[in-house]
Amino acid sequence: MSRRFQIVAVALAVGFTLSACGSEKAHPGAGANTTATRSAGSEGTKGNNMDMQEAAERADGMLDDVLKKIDPEVQWAHGPTTKGSCDVTRRRTVMTIVSAERRQGFLDQVEEFWRTSDYRIRAKNKDAEFPAVYAVTKDGFGISVSVRAKGQVFFEADTPCVKESKVAESDSKPNGPAYKGVYPLPSPNVRSDHWSAGAS
Repeated sequence: MSRRFQIVAVALAVGFTLSACGSEKAHPGAGANTTATRSAGSEGTKGNNMDMQEAAERADGMLDDVLKKIDPEVQWAHGPTTKGSCDVTRRRTVMTIVSAERRQGFLDQVEEFWRTSDYRIRAKNKDAEFPAVYAVTKDGFGISVSVRAKGQVFFEADTPCVKESKVAESDSKPNGPAYKGVYPLPSPNVRSDHWSAGAS
């Protein structure tokens, strides 16, 4: 009788353990990244042996590269950096006015550069007013460009999960006012003969 009781007790213990493991995976928010770029980069959890600072510097480089490729040049400023439990998000805000007529051309330039840089395009929002493009690198970094309120363009780069460390502010220098300590940033206020064409 005692032998049978032991077997039942072991079976129950194993069953509870397995159900606990399954419930974590089934929970829609468990361990999941919430932004589109993070989900795009989630297949990466690669990050090699980087720590958060090194990953943030890589994200800065990705943002620097795409902004340098936009022709004609646009003015940008840093957005806030945020840290998760093991990942970092760097942001850039475009201060140049991009008119509704030029919006798609802007995103096309960005997408073409990412494709030629061997990034994979994971998703596109083709909304006429608020379009966006999301891409992922082979080493698990997500990057996006999106148009939001008042036609302002935003870039975000998300790192994969890496080793925890302190993260310094970006060394990249904005090509216009830095707006240090200003949040939220102003609406786009720099006119461009090309990008602002047709804007009132």
